[in-house]
Amino acid sequence: MKILNLDPDVKVLLPDGSTRQLQDYLIPSALLMVAALMLMVSMFVPYWSMTMTAPQYPKGLKVDVYVTHLAGDVREIDELNHYLGMPLLDEGGRFERSISTVAIVTLGLLLIAGVFVHNQWAALLAVPALAYPLVFLADLAYILYQYGHSIDPESALGGAIKPFMPPVWGEGKVGQFGTIANWEVGLYLAFAAVLVVLLALWFHRAAYKPIVDARKKVGSGK
Repeated sequence: MKILNLDPDVKVLLPDGSTRQLQDYLIPSALLMVAALMLMVSMFVPYWSMTMTAPQYPKGLKVDVYVTHLAGDVREIDELNHYLGMPLLDEGGRFERSISTVAIVTLGLLLIAGVFVHNQWAALLAVPALAYPLVFLADLAYILYQYGHSIDPESALGGAIKPFMPPVWGEGKVGQFGTIANWEVGLYLAFAAVLVVLLALWFHRAAYKPIVDARKKVGSGK
């Protein structure tokens, strides 16, 4: 960490007269800002994808799920699902996508706010970002379950396929189609941001707990 210590003579004076290196306070701040940036960047890359394979589609049909929109062979898959009486892919998670930009920016701003909070409340501000990737996966699983159980038995092929649960990750099968679900770069960025936040909170506690202890020491007259 010496690279952050540009001037070893610059120190922070604690209330009890002891000192600490300035870098001790720069590290958690920098890490929190990096985590916020990672979450922002994740909005521009896919979080999840599913590829459907079948003999009549040698290249497969793939849909990429971003937090703001869907991409890929959405129209082709919707045309196939029409024969099962299933809703359009875009209908699943529509509300979540409509608020995703504001939600993720808010998570990032909460992390940045933690830079200016010098006590245990910084950890509280980080909780939403820590929970975010798990909330995304839980919501995705719910959407997939609802989607797989929306088959209309009165549709052209509705009676031929039983309700199913598409996989959140890994391989599955729907009728004659094989499915492969993958986590994509956006989700990995969100999980990486969690690790960075946890590291930042560790450095944050190491930096600011001595200040709290010093204040208590001065207040007690010891």
